[in-house]
Amino acid sequence: MKDETMYINRELSWLDFDLRVLALAKEKSVPLAERLKFASIYGSNMDEFFMVRVGSLYDQTLLKSKKKDGVTGLTPQRQLAEILPKYRQLQLACDKYYEKLVAALEEEGYHKINFEKLTKDQEHFWKKYFDNELFPVLSPQIIDERHPFPFLRNKEIYYCAQLKTKEDGTSYGLIPISSQFDRLLYIRGDKGVNYGFVEELIYHFGASVFDKKAVQKQCLIRATRNADISVQEGMLDHDVDFRQVMTELLKKRRKLAAVRLQFWPQAPQEVAEYFSKRLMLPQGHTVAQTAPLDLGCLMKLSGKIAKDDPAYSYPPARPMQAPASYSLTRHSQEEDVLLFYPYQSIRPFIRMLHHAAADPEVISIKMTLYRLAEDSQIISALVEAAENGKEVLAVVELRARFDEQNNIDWSRQLEEAGCTVIYGFEDYKVHSKLTLITRKAGSDYQYTTQIGTGNYNEKTSELYTDLSFITNDQQIGEEANLVFNNLAVQRLTEEKETEKLLVAPLRFKSVILEEMDQEIRAAMAGKPASMILKNNSVNDLEIIDKISQASCAGVQVDMIVRGICCIKAGLPGKTENVRIRSLVGRYLEHSRIYCFGQGENMRVYIASADFLTRNTERRVEVGVRVDDPKLKQLLYRILTIQLQDNVNAREMRPDGSYVRVKGEKGSPRVDSQMAMYDLFRDRWNCGGQEEAPQPAPIPEPVKEKDLPERKKAAARRCPAPKKPLWQRWVGRLVKGKK
Repeated sequence: MKDETMYINRELSWLDFDLRVLALAKEKSVPLAERLKFASIYGSNMDEFFMVRVGSLYDQTLLKSKKKDGVTGLTPQRQLAEILPKYRQLQLACDKYYEKLVAALEEEGYHKINFEKLTKDQEHFWKKYFDNELFPVLSPQIIDERHPFPFLRNKEIYYCAQLKTKEDGTSYGLIPISSQFDRLLYIRGDKGVNYGFVEELIYHFGASVFDKKAVQKQCLIRATRNADISVQEGMLDHDVDFRQVMTELLKKRRKLAAVRLQFWPQAPQEVAEYFSKRLMLPQGHTVAQTAPLDLGCLMKLSGKIAKDDPAYSYPPARPMQAPASYSLTRHSQEEDVLLFYPYQSIRPFIRMLHHAAADPEVISIKMTLYRLAEDSQIISALVEAAENGKEVLAVVELRARFDEQNNIDWSRQLEEAGCTVIYGFEDYKVHSKLTLITRKAGSDYQYTTQIGTGNYNEKTSELYTDLSFITNDQQIGEEANLVFNNLAVQRLTEEKETEKLLVAPLRFKSVILEEMDQEIRAAMAGKPASMILKNNSVNDLEIIDKISQASCAGVQVDMIVRGICCIKAGLPGKTENVRIRSLVGRYLEHSRIYCFGQGENMRVYIASADFLTRNTERRVEVGVRVDDPKLKQLLYRILTIQLQDNVNAREMRPDGSYVRVKGEKGSPRVDSQMAMYDLFRDRWNCGGQEEAPQPAPIPEPVKEKDLPERKKAAARRCPAPKKPLWQRWVGRLVKGKK
């Protein structure tokens, strides 16, 4: 019988991660614009959490499912019973942090418009703006006996009014606040900047759309709908193209059941009961909040103030570009190459693809595609290769959540260009990041293989930390070719078929467990034994139990886990030799590195797979053992720097909570994310040949109180010439003119 005290529920662990993200919104050492971003990211994370995780659990409760969480053994009903109170606590923290952000903005000359406390002149001008700019495009509707309850679109904000009818009954008025409105109102004036949100303006004047005397109560509401669709539901007719199945399922997703209902600024009891009943939502799925219902507006506000003053953002740190003469194609022919995004640019890899597309010796390019940029240069290179007569095979995963439509569109474009497009397995998502370029020189075939930890996405390559390994190792190339051939015929790659590549689901977890066993044997023999495991999430029960076994044997286990982590650290007799930390900073930590042992016996892997059961057992993932001694040391150096981080790191306590890591008094600050710029500087021409340099200490950030120029800058913000008409109206209002 497993010891429940060692395990953490996956969903509760995810909420803990969201709290770590939200905490950065109140961190004064974080620049103000970035604090707004973190609050916005928190809101986006919570939307996805309800759409996917809560949606799935809610479905299971409706079906009276007894399926239990594989780690903690909690039923869906029990998980929801623990998730929802914790979410409400998070929302209270979010409301508090939001008020602190508003106060911090006020100190810097950014004044939030309070539509409930307008002067007479301000009321007049905002009413004129409402009547001229908003009212003509509003679509109000009544809900009563003659007008059915409308469909509330997912994540859309609505103004809601409870109306008293002539017959002493009750009806409701709704106004959708659609995406055609710019939610952020941003007006420069002599005394700084005034900003507000359009839904609050509509809330203020919304009663005038209906009969003011009939409006009893009003609020803003926002419904979040389940997005957990099952492909099997659309596969009943096997003659239907899979792409068409996904298109129909995306239409269905928009109409799935509601799983959350938000109210602003309060939830009038009768209104909350009415809408909960009509949406068939239990009481615990509703929440009132004072922060904006959709925190995405804070991302745009962040961009505005960052444009006003760069000091409100992190110091500029763009990906390092390769010299104009640099050729990744040539470099990889000389030695194995390791690129690290976003510190190094993805452009050399894209140029390598374009070079292959034009190279007469290249006969084929094969890639697995999971998430792509909207304007993808990767697709352009593949199209160019196909048009040049190369064989191009693209394994496009149409089930990449929330990127389905994007991938459907790209798959059509690739087919039209003459590429061979396959969709992977019915039962397994293809999540690997694998590219194979095949050349034929005379009678010989030569392979260039790229294995990555992140997507082929130019945009996220500047935001996510990811590794890209490029090699001309012919054995790796042959194994990669076998993987693609297996994908083409709907066959999983068997464990015995590869040696250097780790290909889930049949040969990934088994290798990881064997590596752990090797360290356990070393510890039991009295030899040094250690593991450093860096990934995004951990919930695979076999791996968790093996980590505990290693700890009990005396293996030192260091884990760097950004998000979900279902094992507790530091429990006597269970995980006392396990240390777990999470890094949350300006970049999203996304790389996966698994390091076993030390010195000459050290084995290091990078992979597309986390230690989630979905990755280890239900997806096609690819990892690789990095054998080049210098690259192994480089990867080890990355890990050791992250274990020294005292800026972005939170460390887990034995009870599963996290505490911020602080350096000892007088010790240098170590921001591991920024230190990577020094670690990878000038590596374009040397690959892994030179010793990885020690990172320079990161200087203390400039604090807001030490920037008197900020106040002067705020005072200099004046109306720009030729604003839109409505902005000029409000500019005059701020100046006190009629």
